[in-house]
Amino acid sequence: MAVGKEIVTWVDGAWHRGSAPIITAADHAAWLGSQVFDGARQFEGACPDLDLHSARIIRSAEVMGMTPLVDGATVQGLLEEGCKMFAPGAALYLRPMMWSRESGPGIIEATPDSTGFAICIEALDMPEPGSFSLTVSPYCRPRPDMALTEAKAGSLYANNARIMADARARGFSNALSLDVNGHVAETASTNVFMVRDGVVFTPVPNGMFLNGITRQRVIGLLRADGVEVIETSLGLQDFEGAEEIFVTGNIAKVMPVARYETRDLGRPVMGTRARALYWDYALSGRV
Repeated sequence: MAVGKEIVTWVDGAWHRGSAPIITAADHAAWLGSQVFDGARQFEGACPDLDLHSARIIRSAEVMGMTPLVDGATVQGLLEEGCKMFAPGAALYLRPMMWSRESGPGIIEATPDSTGFAICIEALDMPEPGSFSLTVSPYCRPRPDMALTEAKAGSLYANNARIMADARARGFSNALSLDVNGHVAETASTNVFMVRDGVVFTPVPNGMFLNGITRQRVIGLLRADGVEVIETSLGLQDFEGAEEIFVTGNIAKVMPVARYETRDLGRPVMGTRARALYWDYALSGRV
């Protein structure tokens, strides 16, 4: 199921209108989940950090044991080419993907050089701030010795999906998930920040969640703007006492949290500041 109504797909050396088929029934990924992806955004004529997203899918594929058949520069060039197939200024979600086609001698492992590659670009509006809410998930993030947590792998998203589904069933937009040591890791789809006494805190990367590209960018922008940002281990008690919470990710980039559990968080001063800084950064590089 597509997330957007207008779609273009690049596969097997050509662009196609619509959601083109890319994986066959016998592909390793179809039954054993060897697929990685990345997500980037175009909005208001800007594609922030497209080079970093293009490089990350190469790293994810290598972590999954694949040999990528293209490099990051090629991925970036194709993404830029695909964006031109939409109306100027369209809000887009850009998703390059790689997967394994063939099994190795042990059947369940993949043959490294059988990597497939495709790009899907979908029209998708940028969500507006105002009603984003968080609860706490009963489901944890895996350790690096439990799963390939270094990759942005589709196989990890079954856990993310149940975190999201549980949160939405309880009337929330998303949920904080803990790592196996009881520290807050991230939400089902974003990195998370909290504010106390004008200082921004965010979980320190420990291998149990991706150190997101937008996360890193927002930390740098806030610090350059004179805000103290501390990466550290955080518990639920820290978020229960937070003055503000905001999240970062590719779908909305920066989103202030309006409600945490039953508590309304009020006007998001730091979240609004972080969002404005990110937008200024992104639009400064638009074509």
